[in-house]
This record gives sequence, structure tokens and C-alpha cells, in this order.
Amino acid sequence: MSAPAPTVAHPALGQAVTRIDSTITVHDASVLATDKLDGVVLDAVFGEATARDYARWLLWELGQAVGVRPASIHDLYMARGRGEVHGFTVPAINVRGATYDTARSIFRVAKTMDAGAFILEIARSEIAYTDQRPSEYVAVLIAAALREGFRGPLFVQGDHFQVNHKKYAADPKGEVDNVKKLADEAIAAGFYNIDVDTSTLVDLSHAALDDQQRKNYEVCAEITTYVRSQEPKGVTISVGGEIGEVGTENSTVPELRAFMDGFNATLTRIAPGTAGLSKISVQSGTSHGGIVLADGSIADVKLDLKTLEDLSKVARDEYGMSGAVQHGASTLPDDAFHNFPRTETAEIHLATNFQNMLYDHLPAVLREEIYGWLRENAKDERKATDSDEQFFYKTRKKALGPFKKALWNLDAGTKAKLAAAYDAKFTFLFTQLAIGGTKAAVKQTVKPLAIHRPMPGTAGHIVVEAAPDDATLSD
Repeated sequence: MSAPAPTVAHPALGQAVTRIDSTITVHDASVLATDKLDGVVLDAVFGEATARDYARWLLWELGQAVGVRPASIHDLYMARGRGEVHGFTVPAINVRGATYDTARSIFRVAKTMDAGAFILEIARSEIAYTDQRPSEYVAVLIAAALREGFRGPLFVQGDHFQVNHKKYAADPKGEVDNVKKLADEAIAAGFYNIDVDTSTLVDLSHAALDDQQRKNYEVCAEITTYVRSQEPKGVTISVGGEIGEVGTENSTVPELRAFMDGFNATLTRIAPGTAGLSKISVQSGTSHGGIVLADGSIADVKLDLKTLEDLSKVARDEYGMSGAVQHGASTLPDDAFHNFPRTETAEIHLATNFQNMLYDHLPAVLREEIYGWLRENAKDERKATDSDEQFFYKTRKKALGPFKKALWNLDAGTKAKLAAAYDAKFTFLFTQLAIGGTKAAVKQTVKPLAIHRPMPGTAGHIVVEAAPDDATLSD
């Protein structure tokens, strides 16, 4: 019986990529960096169910074939905990809107700067209001990397996989199970980095720090154990914990010790030998999205750099983690960012300012259409004291899902201006955070496996292989 003949993997790619059953062969990788790939990613986001699932699978396999593989940053962070790498701060970038174009800018700048230590992430809340389920998000990020010719591990992170305090109070098991279900979906999609946020359970009514942090560290350990049970063979997911909600009182070294000692003891008790946390999120003076004033400007933030430095040092020296993580950093003034590598902050999270830039570049007609939608659909979130500027600033993230297709289809002129602005901003941030040239450290510490998935609708199974040498990958 003769072997099956190869078929074109996708009409947009022609003979450059062929398929036999679930095996993809890339004959001309240069085609992936052209507008021919745009048709595949369009199917992955807006196609009907069969075409959508196939396109997402194809993008995953294209990434496996040429060297854009979702990976865990855990081993790089453990190396940092041992003092083997240092001097840079990893940006974790929440890409909410116009995701393909925004991510293309990130990869374009990363390639130019030889940067490898950066994360792209989406929070539990963002998944809902931006209408980006994990499988779509990963597919679009892989496509953006391929489109820009980027090669290397792709660190995709679940940000604030958070236990809601009110829902937990009403149904503790149900709310924790909801986070576990999201972890299932995310890990299956290729999220090999997850920030568990149970800081909502900190109870300051207790006098003792251990009692204040108890629910936080116990539930975090439970979710961490579950995440470990779902890891693909050979992958150690990077898991982060959190000791204080962003926007509340600044974290302290005793709080960090109370959480980490309790977490490690709990993890040892319920799952001996299980890998622990790679980082710890703290509060040092910022707030998510910044504090918007009545005129639409953002209030100045007093960032406690000494807190970050001290917490990072204790996290590394006493617990072997990479250091402290700062949330809510994107709306800080430009002159703040160089301080993060100086204080050896492990990671900072950046989100709202990129959304602001997107809205600043929208055609006036589209922006007014979005604001009209918000007036009707977000009116319950408006406080009596809110100015229009405050109301729209706080709620416009909720329009990113309903207007996803309109943002995807922005005219070429608007896209070009936005791309130039994003390129400049990412170049600035990557420079200030000193991640230029970190591709070498990533290559030395992170060895992403090749994880092949069966084509949708077939009876195959996932195959995990050691990653081939870079020399065998298509550039």
C-alpha cells in the first residue's frame, strides 16, 4: 500500500507548507513572515468552528516545526534565584486589544534587540472581557512571532488566575474549582506560566501574620499542586504567588516570610517533592491602570523601590526564587523603569498603557462608537462623581471584546501609526528593563520541548519530543 501523498496544509500558504495526516512539513519558512500567514490567523480568530480549530492547530504545529514553542520560564527564574543570571527585569505584557498587531510589534522589537526574557500574558478577567480564550490567544501570539521571523521560546502566562473573595466566601470549593478549570484550559492551550492570585483571601483582622496569610498560602498551595498535576510531561510550569493585593498597603519582608514559610510547609505536607514557586508578587505603591483624575490624567505614583529591592533579595536568598514581581507598572512615568533592574526586581506587569495607546490612535468615528456603546452597556459602573473622562478610562477595556473585529480591521494608515508608536514604546521599555541580549540567557537555561498535537477530528495523541538543536530549525 503506497504512502499517502502530501497535501497543502492551508490554501493561504500554498506549497510552502504541506501535510500528511497530522505531520506538517515546512518547505519554505520565509513564507511564514509574509502576509500569506495573515489568512491563517484570521481563520484562527474569526473562522467557523472547523476552520478555526484547524488553523489554531496548524499555527501550533508551525511553531513546533520552526522553533516558536510555548515554554516555561521556570528554569531561567531558578537560575536567577541561584545568582547565575541577573541585571534585568522581565516585562510581562498583557495584550488586550488588536492582539495580532500589538504582538507583532513586541516580537519585532525583541528580534531587533536580541531579547528573549519577556512574557505575554492575559488575566482571568481579561479573557472574559476581551473575548480571547486561551487557545485563541496562544495561536495569535505564535502567528505574530512567525510573521516577524522571531525564533525562540514563547512565554505565555496566565495572569491573576484569581480566587474571587466574595465568591469564595459563598462557595469556597466551587470558586477554587473554577480557577482549576481555567488552569486546565490554559495549560492545554500552551500557558506554561501561571500566576496564582489568592491574595484576595488575606485576612487582616488577625493579629499574627501567619494567620493573616493562612488562607492565601493554603489555597495557593492547593492550586499549585493541581497545576503541577496537569503539566505536560517534561514541563515544569512557572508558578507565581502573591502576598498583597495591588492598590493596598505596601508589602513587608515579614509578610513575605509568613506566606512563603506557610506555603512551603503546606506544599510539603500535601504534595511532598512538588516544585514550588518561581516568584512572588508584592505591593509597593502602584495600582492597576493607575488612578485617573477628573480631567483624564493619571495621578502620580509613589513607588517604594526599597520595598521591591528588599523583598526581591529575601525571595532569592532565603527561598531560591527569582525575586519580587511588580504589578500595575505600565502607567508609571518613564523615568521609573530603569530602577527595576537596579533593584533586581524579577518581573513587572504592563497592561493599561498599551490599551491607552490603542485608544489614542483610533479613528475618531470608531472611538465615539465605542464610547456610545459604553454609555449604554457600562452605565451601571458609573459613579455619580465620575467625569466622562474617568468613566470612559475605567470602562473602555470592556469594549475590547465586542469591538474585536473592528480593531482587527483598522485601516492600514492607522495600523502603521500605531505600529510605530508601539515599536518606540517597546524599544524604550526593553532598553530600560535591560532585556536586550537576554536571548542568550534564555537559550542557556530554557530547553522547550517539541509538543506535537493531533489534527482536530483525528484519533491521534500528543507526542512530546526533545527539542531539536537550533541548527536544524528554519530561520
